Amino acid sequence: MSRGKYNFTSVLFYVSLLILLFSCQKQKKTYYESIALNDIKLSSPKPGSWRSNHDEHFQTYEDFQKSKKIKPESGQNTIYLQPIGKFDELQKREIALTSEYLKIYFQLETKILPPLSNTIFPEKIKRISKEGQEQILASYVLDSILIKRKPKDAVVLMGITEKDLFPLPEWNYVFGLASYEEGVGVTSMYRFANGHLSDSNFNESFLRLIKISSHEIGHMFGISHCLNANCVMNGTNTLTETDYHLARACSLCQRKLNSSIHYDPEKRLLELKNFFEKQHLNTELSLSQQDLNLVQ
Repeated sequence: MSRGKYNFTSVLFYVSLLILLFSCQKQKKTYYESIALNDIKLSSPKPGSWRSNHDEHFQTYEDFQKSKKIKPESGQNTIYLQPIGKFDELQKREIALTSEYLKIYFQLETKILPPLSNTIFPEKIKRISKEGQEQILASYVLDSILIKRKPKDAVVLMGITEKDLFPLPEWNYVFGLASYEEGVGVTSMYRFANGHLSDSNFNESFLRLIKISSHEIGHMFGISHCLNANCVMNGTNTLTETDYHLARACSLCQRKLNSSIHYDPEKRLLELKNFFEKQHLNTELSLSQQDLNLVQ
């Protein structure tokens, strides 16, 4: 073989190898592109559902990047939970597990503050609902209780009440409410257990609580209601809708969250999978395992 032919063959070999390498790199999917295969497409909105009653803008990743939002920073990167009310042992366990879950979900230190008594609510912000239970004006909890008590190292403060909440006189109730600028929010445990938490409905109530809590805190971090897929950030009007929506954030909402918090997504996913397995939340366990199968 002549030297010229040998050199040409060698060059051709290395060029082909480089093309192959670049092609493989180009085809390699990101974490979020990979798990997008497990996103569940939204069905058409049913009458009375959140999407049927609200004409909302689809928040793209670019929209999210341009929006004004709270971000964790040095010295202000802890999530705090503020229980308000009289809680029995099961409810205390539910709050403790919610704290554990939020620490994994957001990959941020999460702490529970000492509970506040229901006596903190003045009579003027209470009412009796059509169903007969006492309700508390949610905006009062934000403006007159939580904002004033937000710890200096808190990125967000989430109140959890055992009393039912209402946002406006014309509304029957609300699951949660948040002030995104102030980084405070509140959710009520009352409706998640239909007024009474027991061993038999614990997991049902707990799953609802972690969905609404992570949803409201997600809003505080700048994520709008999701129109991309079945997602914890979907808007909800009823417990039926809440139950239908997944605890899993879709690939787009996870990408938004990670751009602000900067965590290891595979570490987070594995921790979520282990948490769901430990708590016997089988649907969420199955979904997290499916995501792991795509990225490992």
